[in-house]
Amino acid sequence: MPDLLGVTNPVPGHDSNNVNRNMPVSPNDPRIQNAPDPSRVSRPDNRSERQDTGDASTGSQALRYDSNFGAFLQRLMNTPEMGNSLATLFALIEGKVVSSGIEEGLAAEMGALLNMLKMDESQLGKFLLSQLANGTRFGGALFNLLREAYSSSNSEAVRNNILQFLKKYGDYSSTPHLQTNLLRTLTKLTRAIPASYGSQLLPMVSQLEGKLTAGDRAGALKLLQGTILPFLSSYTSKTNDMGLSRTLISMLALDISRYENGGEESLLQAFHQLNSSPGLREKLGGLSDEALLRLLDSTSFSKAAEGDQFASQLTQAAYKALQGGAGSEVQEAFRNIVAAFLVNESVHMPLNHILLPLEWDGRMVFSEMWVDPDTEENLKRGRKDRPNTLRFLFKIDIQNLGFFDMVLTCQGEQVDVQVFCPEKVAPFSQTVQGELTRILTDNGLSAGAVQVQQMDRPLTISGVFPRIFEGENSINVKI
Repeated sequence: MPDLLGVTNPVPGHDSNNVNRNMPVSPNDPRIQNAPDPSRVSRPDNRSERQDTGDASTGSQALRYDSNFGAFLQRLMNTPEMGNSLATLFALIEGKVVSSGIEEGLAAEMGALLNMLKMDESQLGKFLLSQLANGTRFGGALFNLLREAYSSSNSEAVRNNILQFLKKYGDYSSTPHLQTNLLRTLTKLTRAIPASYGSQLLPMVSQLEGKLTAGDRAGALKLLQGTILPFLSSYTSKTNDMGLSRTLISMLALDISRYENGGEESLLQAFHQLNSSPGLREKLGGLSDEALLRLLDSTSFSKAAEGDQFASQLTQAAYKALQGGAGSEVQEAFRNIVAAFLVNESVHMPLNHILLPLEWDGRMVFSEMWVDPDTEENLKRGRKDRPNTLRFLFKIDIQNLGFFDMVLTCQGEQVDVQVFCPEKVAPFSQTVQGELTRILTDNGLSAGAVQVQQMDRPLTISGVFPRIFEGENSINVKI
């Protein structure tokens, strides 16, 4: 009988009927995928909810599904060092005015940025304080009072009122940023949707820009909520557009919500709710609405954000470079810097991150400083008589010298220092140790354990700050 199902001519010496015969099925056979194993319950897609299921032999790491914070730390570990990217960037730009691959506007921006990096000892102190102030939104006597009240209160209602006020203040202080986001997202939407709809949206964007410039928050919200959002909703329902426009509309809705939440009226309403608690009302000392607004507008964070020229110059230079105003090497350096900023400044990370690139005595120095801002740890545990312990991690790359790690721990005036230096500096470790002790003493501090040793491998952030893994100190929401 002919083989009616054969689609090819038979191969001599090959009998398809014998294929796969006498081959036992075993759960440990690597040729079989998802074989049943009576000793465990496995998913049909062979995916585990743990991170350690990656194939170690290939060096790959599986995605972590059980922890957003763990996945964030994994991404942080894999992020290129910002110091290396800055070193590459400034080495490419320094000394150039206009050259191949770099437009004149970018050269001017980078020239101004390079001039800002040349600073003496007094200027370095101001630059550091500005970075610290700009990275600490909830600083000052008012927020210290609220921290203490939150830690000592046993009332869930009081704690919720404090958190609501802080949330509204966060949106209130982000008003300029939110306004920029609104206009940027709407401008992108005019290009992401068909021209027939984009031409109708464009006049609305111009009208919104005028209201934002005039400081008319109520008018801007009325335009956004009463005209722009209904228009975009109608467009989506008619076209069923599930592409870029849908993502942009979702981002727009979030920013509109934060913009509404951050109004003065909403902020004052949350403040009045704080005053409803007798204990808080007594501590606030009858602070009026006008005094509160003046206090919030004059915080070190507000002043630092306005005068932070370095961040502004770096942002403008990055924008021009990534828009095609620079060569591929410069663009790659800026991409690494922007990626590092986005990860390091993530809401997941309960640490302050400060960037210190500068030129010191003719050498380029690139440093990152990580600080644990939770100075209320001892207050929570009822040890108000003991000074709080602060910890700093410095990662320093010095031109023609090498890469350093330094961990500084201080409790009151007692300071412990650990320095991990490159191989060429290790022979001078005793000299460096003596100089560090002298510097601490000259500044009225008490030198505790001061150690200088050769670096084996760079320190990890989670190794220096193990408390960030604790649930009460991190955001670990599983989706």
